[in-house]
Order: sequence, then C-alpha cells, then structure tokens
Amino acid sequence: MRLFHVSEEPGIATFEPRKPKRNDLDKERGLVWALEERCLPNFLTPRQCPRVTYHAAERSSRDDIDRFFSSPARHCVAIEHGWFERMRGARVFLYEFDPSNFALQDR
Repeated sequence: MRLFHVSEEPGIATFEPRKPKRNDLDKERGLVWALEERCLPNFLTPRQCPRVTYHAAERSSRDDIDRFFSSPARHCVAIEHGWFERMRGARVFLYEFDPSNFALQDR
C-alpha cells in the first residue's frame, strides 16, 4: 500500500501531528493525515476547492460505466466552474509516506 499527503505547501520536511476536529476521532491524539493511492485523485485540488468525485469500481456495471464515463478514464473529479481558473493555476505538492508507521483510522 502507498500513502500520500497532498498540500499547497512546498518543502514540508517534518509533518507535525495535529489534533482532529471531528467528533468521531480522539481529539487528544495528534494525527498526520495520509491517504491511500486509490483516493489520491480526490485530493489533487486546492484544499478549499468544492468537488464531487466518483470512480468505476470492480463491481460497476457496464451500463453505469458507459453512462458516467465518456472516455477511458475511470475516475472523475468535478469542480465548481468558479474554481476553474484557480484550479488551472494551482500548485499542489505530493508527499509519500512509509506506510509502516501508519494505522488505518477511517476507510
């Protein structure tokens, strides 16, 4: 498994754990947010960019794939039109982590 962090901040040398704000997580334990490769396209936008994402899964029917994908792509990230120019000019940086130091928190 490969784990990543996407940020608009370049050159992060050390990731400092942050306490989560979500009520379903332990707010006393700092976390470093990482995501699996499968979810990576969902986060290749500026942090505040509103988006809807979906992908074709192994169990997706041929009818659904034909209906929702008009190209060979099997992952879609749709953004608000008002974000188009900001998205074009955005710079996001991809960091990869050693997965041995992580535990799955939220599938």
